[in-house]
Amino acid sequence: MLKFMIPTLLLVPTIWLLPPKWLWVSPTMYGFAVSLGALIMFKNLDLDTGWLMFNPYMGLDAISTPLFILTCWLFPLTILASQYHLSTEPINRQRAFLTLLTSLQVCMMLAFVAVEIMLFFIAFEAALIPTLLIMTRWGSQEERLYAGQRLLFYTMVGSAPLIVCILTLQNNTGTLSLVTLPYADLLNVSHQTSKLWWTGCTLAFLVKLPLYGVHLWLPKAHVEAPIAGSMVLSGILLKLGGYGLMRFMLVLESHSEDLNHAFMIIALWGVVVTSALCLRQTDVKSLIAYSSVSHMGLVTCGILVQTHWGFYGAMVLMVSHALTSSALFCLANANYERTHTRSILFMRSIQMLLPLLAKWWFIACLTNLAFPPFPNLVGELLILVSLCKWTWASLIIIITSMILVASFSLYIHLMTKQTAPIYGLSPPPPAQTREHLLMLLHLGPLFLLSLKPELLWGLYA
Repeated sequence: MLKFMIPTLLLVPTIWLLPPKWLWVSPTMYGFAVSLGALIMFKNLDLDTGWLMFNPYMGLDAISTPLFILTCWLFPLTILASQYHLSTEPINRQRAFLTLLTSLQVCMMLAFVAVEIMLFFIAFEAALIPTLLIMTRWGSQEERLYAGQRLLFYTMVGSAPLIVCILTLQNNTGTLSLVTLPYADLLNVSHQTSKLWWTGCTLAFLVKLPLYGVHLWLPKAHVEAPIAGSMVLSGILLKLGGYGLMRFMLVLESHSEDLNHAFMIIALWGVVVTSALCLRQTDVKSLIAYSSVSHMGLVTCGILVQTHWGFYGAMVLMVSHALTSSALFCLANANYERTHTRSILFMRSIQMLLPLLAKWWFIACLTNLAFPPFPNLVGELLILVSLCKWTWASLIIIITSMILVASFSLYIHLMTKQTAPIYGLSPPPPAQTREHLLMLLHLGPLFLLSLKPELLWGLYA
């Protein structure tokens, strides 16, 4: 594992020593080399038998391996997407941006390979620092400071009970290793205390996912963040919350039977409400952000229902949604670079003016509404079957949400591609090769995963 971590750390001083003409090329090529190396190294591992331990503090299993590879894959894509946006910045600010992005990558890689819960918590919280700096420094409007305050407040309030619960767990079991905790005797406390402890352990991850009700930081953060911040937020940081919730559900299974149902009801209600809110949005980034809340509500239900199919469906949906939402934000950024607005009303007639970019929009909208054969459909169906085992009433809610998701996905396509152009606007420049490459690297893996789903099958096949 150090063969990935140490070179990534050494990329930080390298960024400050590179000549300007190689400043964006070298980190991008390094990112692709690391992602392909991780895919080649881990694709043949037999993770069904348990953990692959690199040292007492780092290891991978069937849950963390797909998300680790996803993190490595999205890192060069964020650099590639930010290149045009930052090309007019002073060279030192470009170096600072790449340094923060690399630091964020190290924190996320460390979080996914951490075996000790305390190490995971440190990396989980440390990822907030570069994210906050990227958002507040390179955001597009003055409201970015308010969005950063929201992000900091929600994350810190959710994480404060988690550190108390982790220390309590260490004091009672004598270990924080994810390998040995499932076999340890957990807290021998009263039923009410057990509920409080379970809530404290999971609140930080429910905020990060986010669960409906504590999601208010996410739309504002997406709207104000630059393209790299939006891609990292939707692609990795939300999945970090789902990953942490998966880990703690495996440990706290016997303590969570009562509270699971309450949070699942909230998540299902949030899926419907946020999907309906998407139909009222005029800001395209805000619409994609609310769509992320809706999909993460399904992920929350799949994890909390605690079945094999639910866990597998949540994993498939997390990886698929990461690539889909990141692609949608890239397309929204491509439109913004040409029209200098995020309003859907001013993004008309792209199919007439930019036909190739319109085709990418259409494919991305199809993946967002879980059109077959994309793996999004597999994840949603597995979660649906798991929830029907819990209660048949969830079938009505999820089918309603699927109809709403299809409605606003087609709404984006129709409003921005099929309507007549606004009179008086000059024609935009054509799509660049960089943008086509970005879309291919986002949507190509989704096609491959639909052909070879065992790459995500892992522990829950």
